[in-house]
Amino acid sequence: MRLIKYFLTTIASLIIFSSVSFAEKWDMALAYGAGNFHSANATEFAKNVTKKSGGKLQIVTHPGGSLFKGGEIFRAVRTGQAQIGERFMSALGKEDPLLEIDSQPFLATSYTDAMRLYKASKDEITKGLDEKGLVFLYAVPWPAQGLYSKKEINNVDDLKGLKFRAYNSATIRIAELTGMAPTKIEAAEISQAFSTGAVESMITSPKTSFCFKGVQSPIIFLLANGRRANKIFRKNKY
Repeated sequence: MRLIKYFLTTIASLIIFSSVSFAEKWDMALAYGAGNFHSANATEFAKNVTKKSGGKLQIVTHPGGSLFKGGEIFRAVRTGQAQIGERFMSALGKEDPLLEIDSQPFLATSYTDAMRLYKASKDEITKGLDEKGLVFLYAVPWPAQGLYSKKEINNVDDLKGLKFRAYNSATIRIAELTGMAPTKIEAAEISQAFSTGAVESMITSPKTSFCFKGVQSPIIFLLANGRRANKIFRKNKY
């Protein structure tokens, strides 16, 4: 009787262990802080994946560059250091110039335009990522972009000499044309950069304004409505 009881207990334990072993965990690298709507979308996405997979796949999000900094995420996912990640698409222009298509000023000035541009470029973007061993999952548009500055801007000459946050070739070119000094700063470092004077101006959306929390000096915002950059999510193909 004891032998039968022991045997049944062992079988039950193996069944439970087998069920647990099927649950796979993926780490999702995010560049923006938990308060950013892109990170909130990623969290919701992760919850839905876990729910729809019946718990067999769990995605753990790591916002604010806590797993990998923004500039490291693409390489981390491609090399398998992270199973899944998100990155500002136009920041990957060196990987594929097409990824910068939505960063061209005034090419898409509304959500409707952004959707048209997305549909027109999606197939080629997906193909390019596939060739790099990555799977395109989805894209999310930013709201309209504008210029933030620590000083009042009345004309182009007022921009000269300002330390400008540049995160892709389009913003680097803007800095060059206006006499600003391009500086590479990740989103998670914006507040500190403005507080210390490492950066004095940048182009971004109002949704990034939370990054200015803790900055003592006033920040002036000029709405430009010139571009709507998509975010992309992807996972390692293999």
